Parts: sequence; C-alpha cells; structure tokens
Amino acid sequence: MPIVEKVLRTAAFGGSRGVEEPVSDGGAEGVDPMGRWLEGVVCGACGRYAAATALLEPLSRHRDAVVASLAASALASHRRQLGGHAAALRLDGLALRRAVEAEETAGSRGRRDDPDGLDGAGALADALLGLAADHLGLGRLAASEVLLTRAGAVVAASGCWRAETRLGWVRAELALASGRAADAISPAKHALATAEHRGAQRHIAKSSLVLAAALVATGEREGAKRARQLASEALSVVERNGWRSLIWPALLLLADLEPERAFWNRSRVTTELSVLLASTDPVGRRLARDSLWVPI
Repeated sequence: MPIVEKVLRTAAFGGSRGVEEPVSDGGAEGVDPMGRWLEGVVCGACGRYAAATALLEPLSRHRDAVVASLAASALASHRRQLGGHAAALRLDGLALRRAVEAEETAGSRGRRDDPDGLDGAGALADALLGLAADHLGLGRLAASEVLLTRAGAVVAASGCWRAETRLGWVRAELALASGRAADAISPAKHALATAEHRGAQRHIAKSSLVLAAALVATGEREGAKRARQLASEALSVVERNGWRSLIWPALLLLADLEPERAFWNRSRVTTELSVLLASTDPVGRRLARDSLWVPI
C-alpha cells in the first residue's frame, strides 16, 4: 500500500492526523484514485465540502466501477450531512449501479479483502446503506427498512467494520424515526463497539452521538445522564480533530441535554454552521439553506 494512502487511511478512519491542507491537488501524479477518495473523505469530515466535492465528483465518473461507486456514496453522504437527502438519493443510485457493475466486471477492484471495505462488497454496502439513509430522511420508512434488510445481508457477507458500524447507525435512526426508541439502543451500542474495536475515532464519536440520541429518546433519567456524558465526550473528540461535520450536530444534541447551557450551545451551532458553509460548494450551501434538518 502506498505511504500516502496509509497516511490518508489513518486520517479518514483512525483520526490521528490533522489535514489543514490537502495532500494532493485533486489530480496530482503519485496519488492514486483511492488516495484521492480518502482525501475527499477526510475533507468532508472536516467540513471542507467544496474541496471534497472537487475530489469526489470527478472520481464518481471514474472507469474503475468500485472507485466511482465509493466516490458517489461519499459525495451523497456529504449532501445528506447538509440536509440534501433528495440530492443524495440520486448519487446513491449511481453508486449502486456502479457497485453492481463492479461485482459483475472482472478486473475491477471487486475483491472482498480490503480491511476498510474499499472493495466491491464495501461499495455495494455503502450504496445500499446510503439509499436507506436517504429514504429515511425523506420520511419513506418502509422503503428504508427494505433497503436495510438487503444491506444487512451484504454487510454480513463482507465482514467490513466500516459497513457494520454504518449499518448500526441507520438501524438506530430508523428505530428512532419509527417511534421505537428502545429498539434503537442495541444497534447503536453495536456500532459503537465495532468502531471502538477498530480504533476509528471519528466513527466512535458519531456512534456515541447516535447512542446518546437513542438513550435520551427513551425518556429514562439514567439514560439522559449517560447520553449527556457520551455527547460531551464526542464533542471534545471532534473539536480536537477538527471534524466540523460532527461539531454542530453534537452541539445541537447537547443543547437539549444541557438546559443550563442551551442558549450557549445553540449560538455555537449557528457559528459552526456559518464557518462550515463558508467552506462548502454552492450546491451544498443551497441544500443546507433549503433543508428542514439544518438550523440556519
């Protein structure tokens, strides 16, 4: 594995490397397509959506179907983070088409041995999970559940920690959206345990926020106390690493969990979103401003 790719995998999944500036210019020689994909993921995690789009959008048309599928899925994820579920749906549809193509085409990166799921099985899982999340955000709960069932089978076959973690997130979110808070706790805990086993700090932080939301939704006093602890710890981690895509959701959750600091946390949400949108491409800014999910 090239050294640049190793560094970027650490940044994308391990969380021990800051990325104030991109490793490449999006098309530099010596950085292969998967390296550029990883850089796009890191940029998105840091809320640098314009830079991420510049890297991922060309890759979504790449001749390698796995690269194209993963790029479309990652770009869809960034659109979802800005509240653009309908826009993400189109990208995840493209991701699914290319993932199926990868599974059927000899010579593509369709193998199933990548430790982080950057292979055919991982691309298929990403696409199905993305589609399930899109339909969930659009209020199509039945469609989301069907897609999650299919995604679960793919994830079980792939054995990829990243897909397994994301499966837990969407399962928990679907349970919450369906009014079944108690059913959200188990998949959220499983996602957290999976991310912790891998040592993936960003995924641990996101899993902690999902579990916190599930615990507080149960209405139990002890659950609320644990939720506050999880959300506070997650906020410290994402602030330390500069993961702006998670800072404002953590603050928004804490605004409900810390009544005595609600005004302060909500004002920080506004500040964080202003900074984040300044580093977002025009399409992303429009999606955020039109979304009911993003408080701007």
